[in-house]
Amino acid sequence: MTSTFLPDKRTGPGAGSPPPAAGRRPPGRARRRALHWLTAAGFQLPALVLFMGLVLLPMLFALYAAFFRWGGFGMPSDYIGGENFSRLLQDDVFLGDLWRCLVLVVLSLALQLPFALAMAVLLNQRMRGRAVYRMLFFAPYVLSEAITGILFGMIFAPDDGFADQVLGKVGLDGLGGEWFADPSTVMATLFLVMTWKYFGFHMMLYLAGLQAVPRELTEAALIDGASAWQRFRNVTLPLLAPTLRISVFLSVIGAIQLFDLVWVTTAGGPDHHSETMAVTMFQYGFKRYQVGYASAISVVMFGISLVFALAYQRFVLRRDLEGATTTMRGDGK
Repeated sequence: MTSTFLPDKRTGPGAGSPPPAAGRRPPGRARRRALHWLTAAGFQLPALVLFMGLVLLPMLFALYAAFFRWGGFGMPSDYIGGENFSRLLQDDVFLGDLWRCLVLVVLSLALQLPFALAMAVLLNQRMRGRAVYRMLFFAPYVLSEAITGILFGMIFAPDDGFADQVLGKVGLDGLGGEWFADPSTVMATLFLVMTWKYFGFHMMLYLAGLQAVPRELTEAALIDGASAWQRFRNVTLPLLAPTLRISVFLSVIGAIQLFDLVWVTTAGGPDHHSETMAVTMFQYGFKRYQVGYASAISVVMFGISLVFALAYQRFVLRRDLEGATTTMRGDGK
């Protein structure tokens, strides 16, 4: 038998080289992958440096300083262990801060958020000028806390403030008072200012959630004979639940960290009756130069916020996060 010789028809460089082994990546692909990683790291590096320098390192230093008696000058050297933290448990002002924080959280969840939800439902209806109303209700949130505090400080000034003048002209002089200067009314007045300032933000969150509710579902419920309340309770509210959960989370965290609005309006007075944890921390750190004790307060504030955030994510936001993960996996198939 004779064998037929079939010449290699490939020409050019590497014509006689064997094909790459199966499962082996070409060098160009690995090089491009490394380049992509380096590019991503280059874009993220400035943000990571800023985060470490402005957030992470100050947090670690505050934790370190909380174990010292330190006035803020030089490096901490007078180590006292956990004395600052034990002092917190005996400080009537700080314990009052915890109680006032709880009061603000309860009032926000019971009054401020339901009011924002009601306004969002109202402004989600077809009506004349609703865009103007939305803008007017959201406008206070755009103002800075300093401007808001100065404005309401003039409105609720005792005797000659705008609020007392209006009440006097309509014959309700008895409802006037010292507002921020009275220990019995300062928290109620402060909460009124907080509601005016922040309810527009939550209203816009709810409006965004309401506009994502399919109109076909509410129309189907209407055809089935459901009343307006039944449609809201059984159709709209369950679909709005993720937005409500995020709103509650932001409201609670905001109440825990409340500082600037209180500082501008009352500075924690009268006699600590409107003081919050952040205001107490500022007083001790920048007014009394007890930075070690102020650092202990900041650590406790961070701990409360962290525990609440983790517990809320674990028990409340878990369903939303699992749904988002499932959606992402489905899209990646």
